[in-house]
Amino acid sequence: MEEEKISIKVNVADRSYPFRITANNEESIRAAARRINEQVAKYRQLYTDRDVQDALSMAALQFIIKLIELEKQEDLGRVVEKFEALDRQLEEYLCAVEEK
Repeated sequence: MEEEKISIKVNVADRSYPFRITANNEESIRAAARRINEQVAKYRQLYTDRDVQDALSMAALQFIIKLIELEKQEDLGRVVEKFEALDRQLEEYLCAVEEK
């Protein structure tokens, strides 16, 4: 059964965007728009000679850099998990060999 959709409007960098979403996604979308707007406002204050497009581009770059860093950490986490599993297997093997 498909979840009912609602219509919302979200303001990002002085523009309004309509969305048709499930109600359980509304909070995440509004929070994302809020964070984007906070970063855009920060860059607009830092670089007063630039337009909103430049501030929006800088905010997008910042968020993607963070995303890439998180993806690298996740990849590293999987590698660590595999090494830990191998370490456990090796330890079990060595214990079994010692018992013989």
